[in-house]
Amino acid sequence: MKNIVIAAGYATRLGELTKNFPKPLLKIGESTILGRMLDDIDAIPEIDEHIIITNHKFAGIFEEWAKSLSYQKKVTIVDDGTETNDTRLGAVCDLLYAIDKLKIDDDMLVVAADNLLFFSFADFVKFAKEKGSSCIMCHEQKELAKLQRTGVVVLDENNRVLNMEEKPQNPKSTWAVPPFYIYLKKDLDLVLRSVENGCGKDAPGNLAHYLCEHTTMHAWKMAGTGENLRFDIGSLDTYKEACEKYGTE
Repeated sequence: MKNIVIAAGYATRLGELTKNFPKPLLKIGESTILGRMLDDIDAIPEIDEHIIITNHKFAGIFEEWAKSLSYQKKVTIVDDGTETNDTRLGAVCDLLYAIDKLKIDDDMLVVAADNLLFFSFADFVKFAKEKGSSCIMCHEQKELAKLQRTGVVVLDENNRVLNMEEKPQNPKSTWAVPPFYIYLKKDLDLVLRSVENGCGKDAPGNLAHYLCEHTTMHAWKMAGTGENLRFDIGSLDTYKEACEKYGTE
């Protein structure tokens, strides 16, 4: 299984802090946002490579960072060739670009790179193996405003995804979907043809939404609410808060 990290955005909401530096490599204590995530994923036996897809503006910074790593699994940096936020490919197209460039023909764990996480991906990988299907995560979210800003799923009694909507005004459940996915090799052809068949390009959840309509997918229910599972760093204020709260961990 390949661990594919989508890290090609420009984090414009963080202003000068990320004008010339990638958000995933911002320091939180002695580590980085991305480093904390890879520390967990690297220990999962099924993972055999970390693939980080970034843009041309930040590729050199990622390459230098990768030289300092000592993970068990190989780290590969992929440059998508873009240099501005206006010319970005979008998360789905970045994934397709990496698959094509590296000729990936394997199961994939696909993750966004801008959250501090307080859970392990190991149980998610185990769940996908047990279900034998591509999978998403979900967690309980009771606040309507937050449900309206994310993907929301309806599940059956076996956690099979019956319906998924992106940013619904009238959510059909309280199960919110964070940007972490497992796409099995058997669904790779669907992934590769997704954009040409109408899948949205920008948000990573667009691909999960598309696949839910074309193949069997299950959802791993995370043990807790969104607030105690991950910390989303989306502004200068939240970055400073993360450093204060978690910089000594």
